[in-house]
This record gives sequence, structure tokens and C-alpha cells, in this order.
Amino acid sequence: MFDLIVLGGGPGGYLAADRAGSAGLSVLLIEKNKLGGVCLNEGCIPSKTFLHSAKVFDHAARGEVFGVFTENPRLDQAAVVARKNKVVRTLVAGVGQTLKSSKVTVKNGTGIILGRENRQIRVQCGEEVFTSRHLIIATGSEAVIPPIDGVKEGLESKSVLTNREILDLQVIPEHLVVIGGGVIGLEMAGYFRTCGSQVTVVEMLDHIAGAADREMADLLQKDYERKGIEFHLNCQVTNIKPGSVEFTDSGETKSVDADYTLLSVGRRPVVRGFGLENLGVLVEGGRIVTDAQGRTNVSGVFAVGDVNGVWMLAHAAYREAEVAVNTILGKKDFMRYQAMPSVIYTNPEMAFVGETEQTCQDKGIKYKKVTLPMNYSGRYLAENDRGQGRIKLLIDSDREYLLGCHVIGSYASEIIMSAGILIETQMRIADIKELIFPHPTVAEIIREAVFQV
Repeated sequence: MFDLIVLGGGPGGYLAADRAGSAGLSVLLIEKNKLGGVCLNEGCIPSKTFLHSAKVFDHAARGEVFGVFTENPRLDQAAVVARKNKVVRTLVAGVGQTLKSSKVTVKNGTGIILGRENRQIRVQCGEEVFTSRHLIIATGSEAVIPPIDGVKEGLESKSVLTNREILDLQVIPEHLVVIGGGVIGLEMAGYFRTCGSQVTVVEMLDHIAGAADREMADLLQKDYERKGIEFHLNCQVTNIKPGSVEFTDSGETKSVDADYTLLSVGRRPVVRGFGLENLGVLVEGGRIVTDAQGRTNVSGVFAVGDVNGVWMLAHAAYREAEVAVNTILGKKDFMRYQAMPSVIYTNPEMAFVGETEQTCQDKGIKYKKVTLPMNYSGRYLAENDRGQGRIKLLIDSDREYLLGCHVIGSYASEIIMSAGILIETQMRIADIKELIFPHPTVAEIIREAVFQV
């Protein structure tokens, strides 16, 4: 008998197990694949190794801009994949060691919820049945496979890829078609274009980058187009054939060459196949419904990470895991999502936190905005040749505090947390002006923008 059983060893699951184990609870973690989940093995980390290699290659190819001359730089895709695998192995081993240090019992296999008996939740893994007073469900999400003609055949022939397979691709295709202009699609489109592919992005919406600020998304699209990436917006893919992809554009059928096709139309929570119905856990809209403490409608049962569908980001899962464990331990804690940072690790990076202009308008919030070129930062200008970066701040007109921050440019991922803290603490603009930023840093752009208010 355990104090806590955790289903899923991704960011939310393994952190929940670690925090609970470190607090003295007896914990069982069940993971059917590899520790680290999609994020560590097939998403966040492996994609960043790819993207860093592309940045190094791009800098080498354009070295003369910075006074550094290189001769015939080339990128070896097989070597990139090998390094990616090494990084992943190192981090997976680190997660395993952390759980061992926290005295967490780890079982590899599929955990099936059998139900509740004598106030104990029963979970089966293989031939063994385990019991616990508490259960944290952290089964994550899976790639959506759209019902497009030719997808099944393409997946079987390995010419159609999801985020999993493309990170093991050993070649740089001549022609790559990306279906979906969201985070995964844009990051991989940028990587393979830098490495020499002709890349086409087909998106059903009239814009890229999902819920990102529209002005910033447009800037990213223009930058990508200057680099040679072709976009077809308001278009729907209808057929994937060997060597080509067909789509409709204003009622007209068009075709584009495709050696490989990446499916990146979104992800959905994994809520089937492990016995949720045996506890009566409420699922609505394909996700487990939770409250601010991560609790489901069933006593003692929590859901964290992508499976609850609130905010499908690894760092959201980390915090949700901590809140759930603190609640189990009797500590007061709750989730706050108003300052949840998001990053698209394109080149240039795009990062944002808080409200967008659209959400302000939808909520009836009175706001004023400031936009500033990133070239106001001395370090940004020193490290970027003809950089087109920009920062946008949204300020509450009545209360004079920061509502949202949107950045496109190098180091955006590293500086967005500063803005998130300002939003989380509702610091007034007058007080932000008194903060001291180190010089020269790209983060100084926040201070520069604040003084334009």
C-alpha cells in the first residue's frame, strides 16, 4: 500500500512523485514508456537540441557579418540526431536518479485503474495490483492525427511524420510540408529551412502561432517568408500522396511537392485506455476536469499536466504537480494562470505572457500599449545584424500595472520570466521604473519600454 500512486512519468508526473517522496510519502510512479514523457523524449528537449544546431550552422554560414569567416560549413543531420539522443539519455538518467533519491518506486508498464475498495484506489500494472489513498493522473497528451486521405498510408511508409518521428529523421529533405502553423510546426519549419529544405506551411486559420499576439505572429511570419518559407493560410489539406500534398485554397485545389510531411495540428489529452471510468472521473471536452488545486470530482484523485487540458505546457505541469502534492500534504496552495509564460523557440524566438490585445478586448479591459524595436537594447543590436525584433507591453489604463508582454527576438525565452513576475505581482508601472536591470542585457528592453508609457 502506498500513500500516492502517480500514473505517467512526464514533467507533471515525475515532479509530483519527487516532491511527494521528498516530503516523506511512499510513492509509486508508473510509466509505460520512458521517464520524462513526451517533453523530454519527443518534444521540448530534443527539439531544442535540433534548433541549437541550426543556430550554430546559421551563424557559421553568415559568419562574415560578424567578422568571422568560415569555409563551406555543413550540417550533418545524423550527427545532430546522435547528439540529441545523448542529451535525452543524460536527462532521462537524471530523472531516474532523482526519483531514486526521493525513494520513489518506479514501475515500467501501463497502469490500469481498477476502482476503489475500502477507501483505497486500486491500480494494476502487469500482474501486480497496488493500492493508495491518493492518485495523481499525469498521462499527458498525444499528437492529433487528422482524417486526411493518405495519412494512414503515409504513416506506414514513413513519409508522414509526427513530432516523434521527425526528431529521428536522419536526412534533410529537399521538400518538407508542414501541416499546422502552431508551435511544433513553426519550430520544425525553421529548423529544416535553415538546414536547406524547401518548406511549405499549410494552416487552416488565417494566422500562425495560435493564441500568440497577432502583431507578433505576423512579424514572425514575415521573417520566415524572407528566409524562404512559404505559407498557405485559410487552407485545408485534403490529400497526401507520394511526393505531394493537396490542399484547398479559396475553393481551388492546389498541390505542393513533399518528400516528407509533418503533422502538427495539435495535441489531445490521453484520457482513454487506463480505466478512468472505473472511478467515475469527470471528462469534458476530451480532458479531465480539475479545480484550482488539481482535484477531480473524485475524492483523492488529481490530474496534472496536459491531461487536464488547461495549459498544455511542461512548466504548467510542473507547477500543477506541486500544487496537487501540497494539497495532499494539507498545505494551502492553488494554481494561478494569469502569468503563465509561453515560448516558441523559432529563430527569432517569440515569447509572451499575460493578456493579448484580443483577450483584453474580449474581457472589456481598458488598456494602452507600448511597442519598441529590440534595437533599443545595446546588446541586442550588437549581436543581431539588421534584427527585426520588437517588444510590446500592454498596461491597464486604470490601475497602471502590466497586463501583458510580448517579445520577438533573440533571448526572448530568457527575459519573458521577468515580465511574468511583474504581472504576477501586479507591480505598478511607477515601481517598475525604479527597478535596476544589468547593463548591457537584452532584458533591459523591458525597462526601455516601460519608460515609453
